[in-house]
Amino acid sequence: MSLEAIREFVAADLRAVDEVIRARLDSEVILVRQVAEYIVGGGGKRLRPALLILSARAFGYQGERHHELAAVVEFIHTATLLHDDVVDESVMRRGRATANSLFGNAAAVLVGDFLYSRAFQVMVGADSMRVMHVLADATNVIAEGEVMQLMNCHNPDVDERGYLEVIRCKTAKLFEAATRLGAILGGAPRAQEDAIAAYGMHLGTAFQLIDDVLDYSGDEAVIGKNVGDDLAEGKPTLPLIYAIRRGTPEQAKRVREAIGRGGREDLAAVIEAVAATGALDYAREQALAESRAARAALEPLPHSACRDYLLQLADFAVTRTY
Repeated sequence: MSLEAIREFVAADLRAVDEVIRARLDSEVILVRQVAEYIVGGGGKRLRPALLILSARAFGYQGERHHELAAVVEFIHTATLLHDDVVDESVMRRGRATANSLFGNAAAVLVGDFLYSRAFQVMVGADSMRVMHVLADATNVIAEGEVMQLMNCHNPDVDERGYLEVIRCKTAKLFEAATRLGAILGGAPRAQEDAIAAYGMHLGTAFQLIDDVLDYSGDEAVIGKNVGDDLAEGKPTLPLIYAIRRGTPEQAKRVREAIGRGGREDLAAVIEAVAATGALDYAREQALAESRAARAALEPLPHSACRDYLLQLADFAVTRTY
């Protein structure tokens, strides 16, 4: 099952979400509109909105509030991308120039702040303390994850447990929030709400682990960024952590030095070490374990087409090439 088939299943809802996004991006400040429309209109998988929609419908939700909340989730995600690209000094995302490279770092950061504040304006309109609690908590945890990642940069001593903590905060938390919000809208019993939230957490972790793999093995034209970007930024991702742990002393030394220096000068040697130690296979195995855990978490949910598509998303997470 392709992501396109899953998106087609919720196509009408996603179009409604896009209408909300464009309406809520309205601002009298021209630069805000330009930057926000550039980044939000730049494609992307719209995974998190789709997750919220599928989760709400899996519990029989028939209203329209899920469109507003899906837009909130996408605003939060987009704001993190804007800030990420500034921190990482990225120049390309999804095959396009990043907003910071086109409009400058200051504009990217401030428009990211605008998206965060607009997300909270829309969120308040939901008039639900549960919804506000989930989104406020998620936003705070994501920010903590960003800071932890910054602290880990150029640090070759980060271990697997520490790295997984970062990606569960930075990436998986918003997946978890999206699925939990859908369950709240659908009036799910708390046990089922917690189950689908666990699904979101495991799914988000699997997605990030495959991103780590693709950073050393993907096709640049397909993944929309340069291979080795994580190394250039000095990020100790799971393939590198494993290569240090299982490689020869010389391989471990090369990878450690490459993380400490950052840049691309050591990319060929690092890719060689990653391949020789089976680090990519190991990272894929961990992603598969997360995918299986995501599928298992859905067992308490009632059978439905939406549940089937959520299961297929767990498969897509670990078979994708972009």
